[in-house]
Amino acid sequence: MRLGLFGKALCAAAALALGLSLAHAQDKGLENPRSTTFHTALKGKKVVFVPLSMGFDLTEGWAAQMRKQADRLGYDFEIRDPAWSTDAGTKAIQSLISEKPDLMVIHNPDIQSYARLLKQAQAAGIKIVQINLESNTTTDSYVGADWTEIGRKAAEAIVERCGAGKGISTKVAIDTGVPTAASDVFQLHGIYEVLDAHPEIQVVSQQATEYNPEKARSIMATVLQQHDDLCGAIGIWDNQDTGTASAIKEAGKSDQVFLVTSGGGNQVGCENVKNGLFNLYISYNVPLQGDLLNQEIVRLLMSDATAGEIQTMYFNPLTLITPENVNQRNCWTLDDLK
Repeated sequence: MRLGLFGKALCAAAALALGLSLAHAQDKGLENPRSTTFHTALKGKKVVFVPLSMGFDLTEGWAAQMRKQADRLGYDFEIRDPAWSTDAGTKAIQSLISEKPDLMVIHNPDIQSYARLLKQAQAAGIKIVQINLESNTTTDSYVGADWTEIGRKAAEAIVERCGAGKGISTKVAIDTGVPTAASDVFQLHGIYEVLDAHPEIQVVSQQATEYNPEKARSIMATVLQQHDDLCGAIGIWDNQDTGTASAIKEAGKSDQVFLVTSGGGNQVGCENVKNGLFNLYISYNVPLQGDLLNQEIVRLLMSDATAGEIQTMYFNPLTLITPENVNQRNCWTLDDLK
């Protein structure tokens, strides 16, 4: 096909315009439509966190990371703090169902108390991420520890230390927190999966501390009076198990009783490993959980799926902290996360 003089001139003009356009783009860059869509989709969204309580390492750590992301991406973030009251938490969720935020992050006190309310919230169109403690109701997402896995690892360590012919005896004690909490019911299942395969291990005490360090100390002091040859102990949470560790130390049995606990991996827990109060500290790593939680928040806020339509979960990796490997890399402070 031959171009006339006018056609050639038109092509030359188009080429010149294109060249000028590209030169202009190179000078000032090109808009990334994916970035624009990402940020625009999050503007004006509202996320509300309902913890067990604020004021301790786990919830303060997650909140710091959620707040930092909300500030960066321009959506609203609020906390409704029940201060350890399940009734207050129930009322907070009921109020939020009426207010209709885009997403709630729920830290369940047990597997049942909020179960019906979570179903109601999703029916009302509110997306829900459960963090670290599950409910019987499956929601859009769960991010946190696999408590069954923690129980297995704790029991395996106890068997290794207190199995037949290995320790001063085969006697062990278990301190739980709240019997209906996910951290208790699922962790105990994992513990007994292992212990049932080792019938030589004798569980001489299994008592709930209600997450109270002083109650944990009192329970362990009594157990040691009744079983002077106790070999090992498993606790549910490092904050309560400082009391267990104190009782063991006061009895002069730190070299005898092998104490396993779990927690978020904060610096205080690591110091207790360094100081010989905890022999094995199973960390579920709050900074990692916070990162995963933030990713789920953004994913759900941007998703066109309705609340409860797609249900996912992610059990984050665990870190086994011992006196041999405890270091700054495995531990964190709240200032690190702010």
